[in-house]
Amino acid sequence: MKETKKFDLLILGGGPAGMTAAIYAARAGMRVVIVESDICGGLVNSTNVVENFPSYQSIHGMELMQKVAEQVEALGVEVDQVAEVTDVRLTDTIKEIETEEYLYQAPAAILSTGRKPVPLDINTGECRQIHYCSVCDGTDYKGKRVLIVGGGNSGFDEACYLNSLGVAEICLIEQMDRFFAAESTQKRLMSCDNVIATTSTRVVEVIGEDRLKAVRLENVCTGETKIVDTDGIFVYMGQVPNTELFKGLIILNDDGYIIANEEMETNLAGVYAAGDARQKKYRQITTAMSDGTIAALSAEAYIRRQR
Repeated sequence: MKETKKFDLLILGGGPAGMTAAIYAARAGMRVVIVESDICGGLVNSTNVVENFPSYQSIHGMELMQKVAEQVEALGVEVDQVAEVTDVRLTDTIKEIETEEYLYQAPAAILSTGRKPVPLDINTGECRQIHYCSVCDGTDYKGKRVLIVGGGNSGFDEACYLNSLGVAEICLIEQMDRFFAAESTQKRLMSCDNVIATTSTRVVEVIGEDRLKAVRLENVCTGETKIVDTDGIFVYMGQVPNTELFKGLIILNDDGYIIANEEMETNLAGVYAAGDARQKKYRQITTAMSDGTIAALSAEAYIRRQR
C-alpha cells in the first residue's frame, strides 16, 4: 500500500513555471508539492548561457535554476525529484498524482511538464554518441569531430559552446533551405575556421557498430548523399510537449499542447497549465515564470472558493 500525502496544491513538473508557481503558492500559505520526473530546472539546466533574463547579464542556466530551487526549498515546498509518475487522476474534486512510491492528493493541480527534444527520425540502433545536451556531454568531444543537427538558435548556440570546449571540427546541418538562428550568432560561429554549415541537408544513416564512426548525409533537393566522418551527434531540431499522461483528460491541440485560457485554466475545474507545455506563441524562461505566477494565483483563488 502506497503512502498517501495530502496537500493544497499539486505541481507536476519542476521547471521555471512549476517552481515559480510553487513560490507564489507557498507564500500564499498553501501546502505544496512539486513532482518532477527528472531534476528541477527543466531544459534550462542544459542551457549554457542565459543572457535575456532580467537581473543577470549572463548566467549559466543550471546556476539560474539552482537559485530558484533554493528559494523553493526555503519556503518549505516538498519536492519529489526523479519520480516516475505512473498515473494521474484529475477529473474528480480531489486531484491525484501517483508515483512508484507515493499517492499525492490535493483539490487543485498545475501541469507544468514542459517539453522534450525531438529525436532523429531514423533508426539509430544502440548508438550512444547521439546527444541532446552539449553542457551535459560536450566535454567528451574535446579534440574530436561533431555533427550538429539543427540550424536554429539552439543549434548555433550549442555549436559555439562546443567550439569553446575545443572540439576539432564542427559540421552543422539544417534540413530547411536556410538557417533560422540570429544573424549575430550565425556570424560568430561561421567566423571559425573549423566549422562547416550546410542547409537542405539531413541525416539518413549512422555508421558504426560499437561506436559511431560516420554519418550519411542527404541533400533533400537533389537526393545526393555523402559520408562524413564524425565522433558524436548533437541534435537540436526543436521540442515536443510532455503531455502524453493527459491525453483523454485534458483538451490538447493537434500538436499535443495543453489548451488553457489567460487564467491558465484547462477544461477541468481546479486544473491549470503553465509553461512550455501550454499552447501559446512565445516560450521563454520569463514567459514560463509568468504562466506559473498566474496559475498559482488562479489555483489559490479556486481553493479559497471551494473552502
